[in-house]
Amino acid sequence: MVHFGHANALRQARQLGTKLIVGVHSDEDISLHKGPPVFTMEERVKIVKGIKWVDEVVENAPYLVQIETLDKYNCDFCAHGDDISMMADGIDSYQIVKDANRYREFKRTSGVSTTDLVGRMLLATRSHFRTSRDLQSSTSEEDQTQRTRVDRFSRQDNTVTSPWTGVNQFLQTNNKIVQFSSPKDPSLGDKILYVTGAFDLFHTGHLDFLEKVHAMYDSIYIIVGLHTDQEVNRYRGGNFPIMNLHERTLSVLSCKFVSEVVIGAPYTIDKNLISHFNVDMVVHGSTEVLPNELGEDPYTVPKDLKKFEIKLSGSEMNTGTIISRIIANRQRFEDRNHAKEIKEKAAYEAEMKRRAEQTKYSIRKVIS
Repeated sequence: MVHFGHANALRQARQLGTKLIVGVHSDEDISLHKGPPVFTMEERVKIVKGIKWVDEVVENAPYLVQIETLDKYNCDFCAHGDDISMMADGIDSYQIVKDANRYREFKRTSGVSTTDLVGRMLLATRSHFRTSRDLQSSTSEEDQTQRTRVDRFSRQDNTVTSPWTGVNQFLQTNNKIVQFSSPKDPSLGDKILYVTGAFDLFHTGHLDFLEKVHAMYDSIYIIVGLHTDQEVNRYRGGNFPIMNLHERTLSVLSCKFVSEVVIGAPYTIDKNLISHFNVDMVVHGSTEVLPNELGEDPYTVPKDLKKFEIKLSGSEMNTGTIISRIIANRQRFEDRNHAKEIKEKAAYEAEMKRRAEQTKYSIRKVIS
């Protein structure tokens, strides 16, 4: 999957140089070295191209990074997070460029991973947007079952917990929002368009829709209103949203077509909202418009003002499609997550041991 953790990695990588070229691995390489991919390579390429810090994308990039690959695309160095990326045989996939001093490292985004998101869908639990205190203090059978399932997933074996992936909580900060934001007000002549929704598990369907909206006018400013977790759960039910509001905010902010995000936007669009943001047009996609809590059409006001338009994305991808892929291959993804935990824990311990030995050597050298 491509999530806001990847977007943050690309943001940090872009800050290390003047141009960012992103290599996307083939489905075959992902399956061999990491486990079954959730998105196809074509889908991953499309999403990466839609991230605002990316200048160029290379398809079928080799999993083992070679000097020849960097030279082919005139890259000075390769960048990756401080978590270790390994081949199926346990070899560091960046070791060659590390040895050649053509490797740079940035901080991995804590609190999110593909393993974590896949786990949420496998668990079919709402615990990802409810606090652990809520679940622990609740006496309901449903909540206690949810807590047990989360614990079992995150600690399938106490000896194989990875420091990089697993079930954990992303902690939003104002600094992170600022880093993802583009501090730009509408320019004179911009058409201000407002779209709203859950934008859960940001995917190619969302991207296609926003791209179509972006193409509606020559000069445009797109504001995305994100519904609260409670509101999304009201009209979607079940374990939705999979990603909480903080996570969905960063996912949408990373899209190059988005100018501004309203965090916790009202479900019903009224005159006050349209006036406040000086909205020229409210645009909706192909998803069904469900009534608000009063049983009314949430788009009544913009429709009456002749400020409402439907724009179809042409994509068949939706959040349900992703979840269906996960559920259909439940055992494969459970095995993938567990195997990845084992491999990452072993790599982490080996790296900590190497650093400890290096520190001891440096101390001995200073003393001598």
